[in-house]
Amino acid sequence: MHIAIAGNIGSGKTTLTKMLAKRYGWTPRFEPVDNNPYLDDFYADMSRWSFNLQVYFLNKRFKEVVEISKHEDTIIQDRTIFEDACIFAPNLHDMGMMSDRDFANYTDLFNLMMSLVKLPDLMIYIRSTIPNLVSQIQKRGRDFEKSIRIDYLNGLNKRYEDWIGGYKGHLLIVDGDTTKFESNPADFNRITDQIDGDLYGLFPMD
Repeated sequence: MHIAIAGNIGSGKTTLTKMLAKRYGWTPRFEPVDNNPYLDDFYADMSRWSFNLQVYFLNKRFKEVVEISKHEDTIIQDRTIFEDACIFAPNLHDMGMMSDRDFANYTDLFNLMMSLVKLPDLMIYIRSTIPNLVSQIQKRGRDFEKSIRIDYLNGLNKRYEDWIGGYKGHLLIVDGDTTKFESNPADFNRITDQIDGDLYGLFPMD
């Protein structure tokens, strides 16, 4: 199976991925952040590096999806290829930080990849407000994230909600503001109870 976790920057995707991987014995796949050669440049000059960054992510994510489709283990993935193309790239284009030419090129590449990709067996979306995201981003203290703009996060959040509103696959929504799964075992258990019902229940999803 392929389980995916979606959510804005700072929503807790990586933490929940680690916790669920440990709980179920799933194989985790994490977002390529630490070794990303474009992130520092991107946050310093988004207009200059937006296309490079998004193509880098698209390439990495597509390779992951292909590998996951061939894997016999259950994989849990921190962020998906759909978020790159449906949220991050369009948001940069709307903000004027990716040119029409680059966005059209990127979109053509993504559409070609989508002909070879299917939806995850379960998508877990962590919904979070901007104040909570900002608090989480500050708490983890990554240098390259210190210059993230509020309007950038706002744009991403709106696109996440639009995307989730039209999502056609199996979906579980977690309230990231009120569900403190990292520190509260009861909150984490509520999430795993929902997953158990969806994946292993008497009437599991098709």
